[in-house]
Amino acid sequence: MAVVVRTVAQLAGLSLSLLGWVLSCLTNYLPQWKNLNLDLNEMENWTMGLWQTCVIQEEVGMQCKDFDSFLALPAELRGSRILMFLSNGLGLLGLLVSGFGLDCLRIGERQPACKKRLLILGGLLFWTAGITTVVPVSWVAHLIVREFWDETIPEIVPRWEFGEALFLGWFAGFSLLLGGCLLHCAACSTQAPPALGHYAVAEMQYPHQHLEMKNAHLEI
Repeated sequence: MAVVVRTVAQLAGLSLSLLGWVLSCLTNYLPQWKNLNLDLNEMENWTMGLWQTCVIQEEVGMQCKDFDSFLALPAELRGSRILMFLSNGLGLLGLLVSGFGLDCLRIGERQPACKKRLLILGGLLFWTAGITTVVPVSWVAHLIVREFWDETIPEIVPRWEFGEALFLGWFAGFSLLLGGCLLHCAACSTQAPPALGHYAVAEMQYPHQHLEMKNAHLEI
């Protein structure tokens, strides 16, 4: 039973981490980090991401323009780019490392201590990837809230609001954190050595064979 729970925890942790990594990569490139609705022209909406800004018009559709310079960006966008790249790289490395540490993988099954260390390392990588996803998303969200309620800005000036990519990034970060926790718990749980099963079967078979030999002698 313990082996089944351990295997399920490993697969669930790796699946959650994989989902979080994919969503983190999408969050990095989606342009919907900020949304802006113009009161003067309700048919025109603006969105901004880490790499480009887009305008959505009902007649024309979506038109996007990439940022020209990295150094000209605000500090939160520059820092978010770096952290999101770090998150995507650490998540990919965590998938590779923890994949080789799974019990269901036959590679290295005679070295359980090494597989345990791989799972722990993979969990730590997923934790770091989750933190480096949540931090930039929360950073941008904090600045949006602060600017939205800034009384020094005239009310006529449009305000940026939360974009869909922020909620996707939070979900991705917490998925990575939860997946890393499950892998760490599975690695720290006790695993019954496979030899015990063979010894138990042998002990059950030996009395059975002894009784068969005794009955054969009585018949003779």
